[in-house]
Order: sequence, then structure tokens, then C-alpha cells
Amino acid sequence: MGTQDREWFHERGDQPAVGRSPSGRIPLRLSTVAVLALVVLLYATPSLFDRFVLPAALPYLPGANVPPRGVEAGPVPLGTPPPVPPSTAYRLLESPIEEQEWIGYDPCRPVHFVVRPDNAPAGSEGLVQEAVAEVSAATGLQFVDDGTTSEGPSEERDLYQPELYGKTWVPVLITWTSPAEIPALAGDVAGLGGSDYARTPGQPLVYVGGQVQLDAPDAADTLLFPDGRTYVKATIMHELAHVVGLDHVDDPDELMYAENLGQTTFGQGDRAGLALLGSGPCAPGL
Repeated sequence: MGTQDREWFHERGDQPAVGRSPSGRIPLRLSTVAVLALVVLLYATPSLFDRFVLPAALPYLPGANVPPRGVEAGPVPLGTPPPVPPSTAYRLLESPIEEQEWIGYDPCRPVHFVVRPDNAPAGSEGLVQEAVAEVSAATGLQFVDDGTTSEGPSEERDLYQPELYGKTWVPVLITWTSPAEIPALAGDVAGLGGSDYARTPGQPLVYVGGQVQLDAPDAADTLLFPDGRTYVKATIMHELAHVVGLDHVDDPDELMYAENLGQTTFGQGDRAGLALLGSGPCAPGL
């Protein structure tokens, strides 16, 4: 890992009507203190978004043998977001439809996640669960650890895989991977994160699945430094914040700042945005 400036380009394209959350690459500057690489949004190529054009909710997928609508969904949120801090130093990922400002997970059902343990570096044990707990506390969203999976990371992930996960939307997939498997992790990129969305006709878009892809060799190097676990956990927290709907900000005091200069916890702006993202509407139709 170096300390030189690294400039990434923005990839531009028309936003999709439905599909994956928008993303881009941003400038990077690393500090010798932070020993953290840039963490960016998942799926930087807009053309990939068009794969998941879902005119209807999961139960209407052609040929799919699916559960009743609203499986696991209750009439009220499962948790309560903490009080919103007095800060506007956050940015939510934009919704691709004008009538909806932002997208979130359904707070009335649990957010399931799985981990592919392959390539997990020594010393990383428990970091995913610790990072998930931080995001859960900041949003009020209730996460459920479904254990390990054999599913690998992919830019073209199916949202419905009953052979692996049963007759429901796929869980958030967290993988320890590498640039050899995910070329977008090449260079000073420590992780990628983002979510997919869908909706019932006439209802708001809702996130129904996501991914976090972590550069395992990079994390292994970081874990050799003092407080390395803290920095790797911060990387995972950053990516999970993208998964639930936070974008990058221009304030270096926030964990969602594009250049990590040593921040290892959510800032006031991060927490304000995460609390808002946990207060979205229930989506029983999905």
C-alpha cells in the first residue's frame, strides 16, 4: 500500500429505472496513519444495472415457485432507529425514480446476511459480525446472521436463488475475495459494497439484496499494523453503509468520506443518515 495520490475516473451513464444502486469511482488519497485503501460502491459500470428490471415483486417472477407475499414482513418496524444527530453531513444514494428521494431496506423484516469464509485472513474473526452490529445499532434494522455460504461474489447476482437460500430474496452476501476474482478491487481499493432493489407496482422501491466484497490480501496486510482490526472493521462498516443506502460525503470527519484519513467510527453525519435509512416504509408486498 502506498501513500501516493491515486486518481480514479467517474463512469457516467443513464440511471436505470430499477436494478442496482448507482455508483462511481472517486479520487483517492491514502495517509500513512490510516493504512486503509479506498472503499467504493459496488458495480461501477452503469450498463450492469439494467439486468434487474423487475416490473413486479418476487412473487411475480416468471416460472418462480415462491413464498407468499410479504414473507417475514410484519406490520410494524422490528427495531427503532436512534435519535437523529443534528448533522446534515451525509448523502443518501439517489433513487432512480423522481417520486422517491431515497431507497432503504424494509424495517419491518429482518435483513439476512451470509458470509463466504473462503480467503478470510487470519485475525479477521468476528469482524463482519461486529461491523454488522454497528450498522444495526445505527439504523434500527434487525440483521440476522444466516451463517456461511458457498456462493461467490458476482456483478450479475441473481436475487432469487431458492436452491441456496429457500424461497425468498437472497441475503446480503459478504465475501473475502481478491482482485484476481473481482478485478474492480485492483489497486488501492479495499472493498466494494452496494444493494439491489425491486418493488411491487405502485409501491416504493425497496432494497432486497446486496453484497460486500472485501479485498482479503489487502486486509491481511492491514491486520499486521497496530489497530489493524479496527481499520478492517471500519472498511466493512463503510461498505455496509453503502449496502443500506449511504453515499460518499465531502467531510473528512465522516467514515463515508471518500478518502480515509484515519476515521474508524461513524461520524455524526453518518449516524444521521443511517438513522434516516432505518425509518423507511414497510413493504409487505415484497
